[in-house]
Amino acid sequence: MVKIINSDKAPAAIGPYVQAVDLGNLVFVSGQLPLDPATGTMSDDVSTQAKQSLANIKAILAAANCQVGNIVKTTIFLADMNDFAAVNAAYDQFFKDHNASFPARSCVQVARIPKDAKVEIEVIANR
Repeated sequence: MVKIINSDKAPAAIGPYVQAVDLGNLVFVSGQLPLDPATGTMSDDVSTQAKQSLANIKAILAAANCQVGNIVKTTIFLADMNDFAAVNAAYDQFFKDHNASFPARSCVQVARIPKDAKVEIEVIANR
């Protein structure tokens, strides 16, 4: 049975999609932009953007009764591959701060990200 996951502690979807889908044993979290859920704004700094995207993911996972340690796969979309090191540092610290193992990961540069963000991150978590 498919369960739709929504959290008011993460930004609402900006299109015809949901924050996450829970299949029971797997939770698929849609790509998260670095929008502050309280203000709808985002920083210009890519490191801060990465941290916000990850915080949004954590909030959505919490709504699905999952934790950061449940993440098994991430995909990072970058507007500029020159930001790889800064995003990587924020990502590394996020998983260390939550005493979580690093998941499998892909990281790609894309032509453009919605709202002209510098980063967007999506995850798959298990139970």
